[in-house]
Amino acid sequence: MSAAPLPLTLANLLLRPGLGSRRDPVRVFDRIAGQAGRADGDEWFVESFRPLLAEWAADEELSPVGWQSARAHVRRHLTNRARIGRLIAANPAIAQEPIEKPVFVVGLPRTATTLTHSVLSLSDEHRCPRLWELLAPGLEPSPRERQKAVASARRTLNGTYLLTPRFREIHPMTAEGPEECTFLLPHALVPLSQARLPEYHAQQFARDAIPDYRHLKECFQVLQYGRPRRRWILKSPMHTGNLDALLSVFPDATLVWTHRDPATAVASFCSLVECGMAISRRTVDLHALGATWLDLLSRSVRRGLAARADIPPEAVVDVPYSWLGSDPAVGAPKLYAAVGARWTEADAARLPTVSTHLRGSRPHRYDLARYGLTRTDVETAFADYNALRAEVDRA
Repeated sequence: MSAAPLPLTLANLLLRPGLGSRRDPVRVFDRIAGQAGRADGDEWFVESFRPLLAEWAADEELSPVGWQSARAHVRRHLTNRARIGRLIAANPAIAQEPIEKPVFVVGLPRTATTLTHSVLSLSDEHRCPRLWELLAPGLEPSPRERQKAVASARRTLNGTYLLTPRFREIHPMTAEGPEECTFLLPHALVPLSQARLPEYHAQQFARDAIPDYRHLKECFQVLQYGRPRRRWILKSPMHTGNLDALLSVFPDATLVWTHRDPATAVASFCSLVECGMAISRRTVDLHALGATWLDLLSRSVRRGLAARADIPPEAVVDVPYSWLGSDPAVGAPKLYAAVGARWTEADAARLPTVSTHLRGSRPHRYDLARYGLTRTDVETAFADYNALRAEVDRA
């Protein structure tokens, strides 16, 4: 691996005195939970993060920046949950806000899910969550409050790009742009992109995810309360392994499933995860990274395929990579028609801006072999998915 960027080296030196606190994760967690507060009935939510922080702290290769990130991850989720609980308690009507016929973009990461989400978010009739809202969801802010929230999100992004400049090239983001609801999902796969967490890994597909999606719905109810109701356009590759739980909470949702060669998608995603690992750990075992994410992504897709068997065909829209990856101007109207939305001249005029924004200034290069994987490994793990993808391509 190349040498760490100078800002990352300096950040680790600056934060090094605080690394010792990970030897007492119970005390650290109690401090974070006490500062965040909690609403009545939220013990299940709060305590579910205690073992995660403890396992995160036990990663011996964790860097000072990585430990800071771990605490920030837990703090954000606990603080947001407490805020959502307080807002609903103070405004009971929030719980009655209907989230009607939302669209969820799902599929493997690096299959144009971001582009698909952004294209669907162009319409004035649609509503997507913005990054600044996802980091701290709340009621309609004043102009000054909004400005502060956007500035805070921008600082977070700029800090990430400073520590790992390559991340900006692979996955460009903006504080006010559409972003995925992974930021609100309490127990998504995100920590596994920053630390070695074998127990958290093993528990991912054994957990009941319905409470997580109930929390997600409450977040969107808060973001909708007192504002014009529009159709929600949501996105996360992490939903793919939890489609049964998602549809239990959002039964009238439309799923937009994006498709791409999994060998390409896995290699590209491993490259993105490497960026996160390089910030959070002193060393990165690239072959272990490849094995971890081949397992997680292939199991997620298999679970998605199993759930799909019980989903009405009209509730699933399959989007091959060629629809938007090759020529968005041709694919976007087809996408809108498939989800029952109007494609307008105003949407078409905005489309070039979206397509340009999502391209990095340099080509993103990646290779399965760097992560100890072969095309045969991936094709074996995704055999059932490739059968579906072949049907989608033929159609």
